[in-house]
Amino acid sequence: MQPSEQHKPYEQRQPSEPYELTVAGAAEAVRTRRISPVELVDSVLGRIEQVEPRLRAFTTVTADHAREAARKAESELAGNAPRGPLHGIPAGLKDLIDVAGMATTASSRVRARHRAETDSTVAARLASAGVAFVGKTHTHEFAYGLTTPQTANAWDPKRVAGGSSGGSAVAVAAGAATFALGTDTGGSIRVPAALNGVVGLKPTYGLVPRYGVTSLAWSLDHVGPLTRTVEDAALVLAALVGHDPRDPASVAAPALDYRPGAGTDLTGLRVGVPGNYYFDRVDPRIEASVRRAIGRLEDLGARLVEVEIPMTRYIQPTQWGLMVPEASAYHERTLRAVPDLYAADVRVLLEAGELMTAGDYLRAQRARTLMRQAWREMLETVDVIAAPTVPLTAVEAGRSTVTWGDGSVESVSDAYVRLSAPANITGVPSLTVPVGRDTAGMPIGMQLMGRPFGEAKVLRAGHAYELTAPALGLAPAA
Repeated sequence: MQPSEQHKPYEQRQPSEPYELTVAGAAEAVRTRRISPVELVDSVLGRIEQVEPRLRAFTTVTADHAREAARKAESELAGNAPRGPLHGIPAGLKDLIDVAGMATTASSRVRARHRAETDSTVAARLASAGVAFVGKTHTHEFAYGLTTPQTANAWDPKRVAGGSSGGSAVAVAAGAATFALGTDTGGSIRVPAALNGVVGLKPTYGLVPRYGVTSLAWSLDHVGPLTRTVEDAALVLAALVGHDPRDPASVAAPALDYRPGAGTDLTGLRVGVPGNYYFDRVDPRIEASVRRAIGRLEDLGARLVEVEIPMTRYIQPTQWGLMVPEASAYHERTLRAVPDLYAADVRVLLEAGELMTAGDYLRAQRARTLMRQAWREMLETVDVIAAPTVPLTAVEAGRSTVTWGDGSVESVSDAYVRLSAPANITGVPSLTVPVGRDTAGMPIGMQLMGRPFGEAKVLRAGHAYELTAPALGLAPAA
């Protein structure tokens, strides 16, 4: 019996419109002249017009810029001058990422009139690969939050998009961008990716340069892709990596082909399953879905190994102890000059950061050093760690707390950051892949973490899973 369309892996489904294509699918269609870059970009721009009034994923749509890039790509391809798999592909950029001549507002009134004078490294590299930028996507103001309140969830507009890269996740989930870039300081790529049913990759710290990207907390910030498949994430990542001395954290990592291949055999891969922390205070439906997905990895040949997550009592204090003072230092001048232009929730956090002492910050730095060492030792025993991405699915807009079965109450922001923060503190790569939906139809994500610069194994595991799993497909954008 042939599987139905909705139960095929995403890349095996037959799209009815160009905007439904994955990056890999669009690249093949463009290469074989089944579709032109102009047709692809026009389809995505049409989709933006259709869904944007309900979802509000974009701060600005750059239709003219995208069409010009598409025409240039079409001319180059006609002249037999392909630039690679991203040539002519429409993408969104989180509104922290500079493109010369475009606004970079960080979704804030503070920067309402800002125009970038130069390209960020990642934008320049994508442009060199032939990408057509369709617009800038909303962020929780200055990336300082986990909900992106301006933007609605692609599966249910009454629920939060997640943040801070909420606009990027929603655009990809709804077909309003073939892929998008986001940033991740405490989970800001992976949280909205999980809540909107797409793939999100936070690379190893320093692998992707951040020059020209507005910072939240410089020692925790990462830039990475949001896509519909793991293969797409690998294709985009390959275009982003490479040393840039303008980013002090940038590393000179060797150029790699991150594409995971078509195989599903995971024999020899050791998958760590946390015995603590990652399944504590997690919605039972999420736990069940993630454990089923881990079981599928075992069915594909992986060996499951229980691991103990170290220093768990220090994870959230360390994350906040690093992020809050660094963010306040970055905003010191504008917070004094135009405090009323900040949203209330962001202003409170920035003011709180100014009250933290140097001793608090240094203790957080010391804890991070110890945590990184402990994680390195743990990751010597396994190749990847599999766990929930977030402990609950997308909540209703305006909801501020969650009550767990043991009676404890947690803020929604603390809940969303709790499981994603360790990868930012330690700098390890982390991939989220969709593994199902809850009874309300909201997506559930599984997080795969690996050793520093171990993206290849993380992507291999995620790709093998999605090749054998039912696809979520595009969100209805209703």
